Amino acid sequence: MRITQGAFSFLPDLTDDQIRAQVQYCIDNGWAVSLEFTDDPHPRNTYWDMWGHPMFDNPDAAALMLELQDCRKVYGDRYIRVVAFDSSHGWESVKLSFIVNRPAEEPGFRLERQEAVGRMVRYTTKPYAADRPAGSRYG
Repeated sequence: MRITQGAFSFLPDLTDDQIRAQVQYCIDNGWAVSLEFTDDPHPRNTYWDMWGHPMFDNPDAAALMLELQDCRKVYGDRYIRVVAFDSSHGWESVKLSFIVNRPAEEPGFRLERQEAVGRMVRYTTKPYAADRPAGSRYG
């Protein structure tokens, strides 16, 4: 199962040149860029771990690409995403995020059905990866 979160997630994986072009687009729009990683890509897990610091006032995508190479060396077996943050007054939120690294195998999610009062049925999605301890979910 391919995790689809953020922009471009239904497309084939972006090449490093395509990532660089998207990061430069973000920088040209005045957005701060940063990297985040996780081994639990559940859609409600919005708090991924940050790699380094957000890059405010960065004129060139090369700096983020160097950080991405370093992040991949350490966490290449996990999900890594680029986040672009617009700090201008009135926005102050993420404008764009997209996955730039995936584990070799993406186990996906299972749907758990729960019978409730009356005829009510509740469904919960649980990632197969979360069956293993954090830090050893892929590999």
